Amino acid sequence: MSLPIASTSSPSIIKSSHCNESSSSSLSPSKPLNLRFCGLRREAFGFSSLKLSSFNRISLSSRIHSKKTTSASLSDNGTAPQSFDYDFVIIGAGVGGHGAALHAVEKGLKTAIIEGDVVGGTCVNRGCVPSKALLAVSGRMRELQSEHHLKSLGLQVSAAGYDRQGVADHANNLASKIRSNLTNSMKALGVDILTGVGTILGPQKVKYGTGGSSGTTITAKDIIIATGSVPFVPKGIEVDGKTVITSDHALKLEFVPDWIVIVGSGYIGLEFSDVYTALGSEVTFVEALDQLMPGFDPEIGKLAQRVLINPRKIDYHTGVFATKITPAKDGKPVTIELIDAKTKEPKDTLEVDAALIATGRAPFTQGLGLENINVVTQRGFVPVDERMRVIDADGKLVPHIYCIGDANGKMMLAHAASAQGISVVEQVTGRDHVVNHLSIPAACFTHPEISMVGMTEPQAREKAEKEGFEISVAKTSFKANTKALAENEGEGLAKDIKFAVHAHPTLSEVLDELFKAAKVGAHASSPTHELVAA
Repeated sequence: MSLPIASTSSPSIIKSSHCNESSSSSLSPSKPLNLRFCGLRREAFGFSSLKLSSFNRISLSSRIHSKKTTSASLSDNGTAPQSFDYDFVIIGAGVGGHGAALHAVEKGLKTAIIEGDVVGGTCVNRGCVPSKALLAVSGRMRELQSEHHLKSLGLQVSAAGYDRQGVADHANNLASKIRSNLTNSMKALGVDILTGVGTILGPQKVKYGTGGSSGTTITAKDIIIATGSVPFVPKGIEVDGKTVITSDHALKLEFVPDWIVIVGSGYIGLEFSDVYTALGSEVTFVEALDQLMPGFDPEIGKLAQRVLINPRKIDYHTGVFATKITPAKDGKPVTIELIDAKTKEPKDTLEVDAALIATGRAPFTQGLGLENINVVTQRGFVPVDERMRVIDADGKLVPHIYCIGDANGKMMLAHAASAQGISVVEQVTGRDHVVNHLSIPAACFTHPEISMVGMTEPQAREKAEKEGFEISVAKTSFKANTKALAENEGEGLAKDIKFAVHAHPTLSEVLDELFKAAKVGAHASSPTHELVAA
């Protein structure tokens, strides 16, 4: 499929002093860090990245930490100082916690991870993984349903159909497989998986168990909070899990409604619109802001609307709030009351078969015992500095406690959580590191897909105006790309992507064309360009 790309990291083609806040200067050039910025490491797919010697020990590079050399084994998971039960304890076994745990073991830290639900967190069980399974189905369905497209390629296919339960089973089975692989990878490397709800009792003390006063108390030199997030449901919306649902319910695909309203047109809403329309549903978006996809670069958003919204059975209401949503009951449909977002005057009432609430996610930080370390959340998020160190109510750093992923709100993406967790491990083992969030890509896995890294064009222009430098915007179309034309998929745009080496003929050649087209202003005379791989 063609790939509209909004990689609007304009600050990347200007002076580094004005853009990416990289910490590379603090790292030794002779020892490059192997920071895995993907959300799921290869261990999730049943592969191990660690070499085992004949003595059944993990071959680990030595580290210097408190003037002691430590190594980890499959049997004892390293040796913690006598004054602590563990070197490292992680609360939450999602993608961020898993990545941090494995990296900690590689660094020789005796590590435990506490999980009160299931290993894998949101991404594996209720997010990235099952949604990609559903999107794989919707992609195939679109190809098979596009008679004109297939005919242009010389193909003839009979009418396509699907089995709803089979599609649902595919998503569930994939989540189960990845969850099992994550669990096995941690067990194989000696990470102690502690079942129960984790509560912080102090800077280096944690209790875990089923709740209440009972539980087991352990100590650790350093602690990471990685508890993730849950779907955010605005007031006035009654979720019954059947006809009024969140993404958690939608991923189970218990039924395919004829007409569904999706409240919110961000990543989650857009991906589910792709799934539902491919399976035959009519979709109506309800968006509080004045345009669809408000978080996207405006130019990319317009292209996405032309490609992903207008040709499909999708209509929309923008500039409105859904103030009340009532589930279907006693033969009555789901009712949705809309008001004008600005005037608050009643606007419309919709009666539909189902409603999906895709209004974002809220941090899951209740019950962590943050009051025991004088930490007050901000809209539920745990306040942290650029190194993920937790900040208390007095603005002071809480020693030995970090927070990564959705719980800190810096960048609510699974692979960002993984990057933050690995960065924390680097810090506690003596190598200062700061995650450059502007270099972490994001993607919307619709058909065609949208990917981006860095700032949108308006954000970059605002930054340039404030800091007194110029930016250059370069664009190229997929219509001139051989690979895109070979697939009859010329709808696509690449914008502000940095230089890389590209194989021929591939869609990534559009990135090369962008670099050739980019003209750096007088304030961007530095020849150094950071490579970002989306």
